Amino acid sequence: MRVTTPDRLVVVTDTPGALLGPAEIRDLAGRLGVRPTKTLGQNFVVDGGTVRKIVRSAGVVPGERVVEIGPGLGSLTLGLLDAGASVVAVEIDPVLARALPGTVAAHLPRVVGTDLFTVVTADALDVDELPGAAPTALVANLPYNVSVPVLLTFLERFPSLERVLVMVQAEVADRLAAPPGSRTYGVPSAKVAWYASARRTSTVSRSVFWPVPNVDSALVRLERRDLPETTATREQVFAVVDAAFGQRRKMLRSALGSLAGSPDRAERALHAAGVDPHARGEQLPVEAFARIAEELAAGAPTDVGPGTVGT
Repeated sequence: MRVTTPDRLVVVTDTPGALLGPAEIRDLAGRLGVRPTKTLGQNFVVDGGTVRKIVRSAGVVPGERVVEIGPGLGSLTLGLLDAGASVVAVEIDPVLARALPGTVAAHLPRVVGTDLFTVVTADALDVDELPGAAPTALVANLPYNVSVPVLLTFLERFPSLERVLVMVQAEVADRLAAPPGSRTYGVPSAKVAWYASARRTSTVSRSVFWPVPNVDSALVRLERRDLPETTATREQVFAVVDAAFGQRRKMLRSALGSLAGSPDRAERALHAAGVDPHARGEQLPVEAFARIAEELAAGAPTDVGPGTVGT
């Protein structure tokens, strides 16, 4: 099948079924002049089995509106569309974004002329609205260098998202899913817990990517939950989280001293929140950080700035 894209690039596919094959991915990248870069965190999935695994793990159902971040050459995009999803893909690279509709048309001609597929050419961190129906799921192979900021940004800006399935660097997956008290629990763990429960589902070998990265990846599934009951704002709670882990080895009394105005004031707020001043940040669930933020705000408002969603 030969299909002309908006770039007038002719896409030729001999791959059976909807998915891209390894040779086709390399050929398509070559004709687009795309060389995967570390700057954009580009590692393209070339294994169809891995694509199908991601789609199954995400629990995508026909007719569901899914947002995909960083579709690249379209491997996962095709898997989502083949499962019957309606996909809005956010791609920062304009060359890849322009070529994607032609790739979809070549493999899934039934999608052509429908509203089942839309491309948004933008940096995901700058996206605050999406065309069409509100997405209920986010499924993506997230670039390693921006995975946590992008994930937190979309959870904040799109409350319609009920669940998330992302492939990230294995180390990042451990941090996202870590419970309080574990060695890997930190800022990403606590901030993700503000929005959702998270669990690591499986490891993905580095061999399924092109180019092959230096680390393995993993799938993380998030389920949206009610926000913690608190009078503190997200910005106030996240400021406490940042301060608590900014000096990880320090006790909370000292770590929160600058944010509170003094260690003594921090200690009073901690006592009022029912938290041991001698504890450390990695021991606290997000609900405890919320109680601390409430007490600090009640004593005297702290200047937390505009808030940092994506850290």
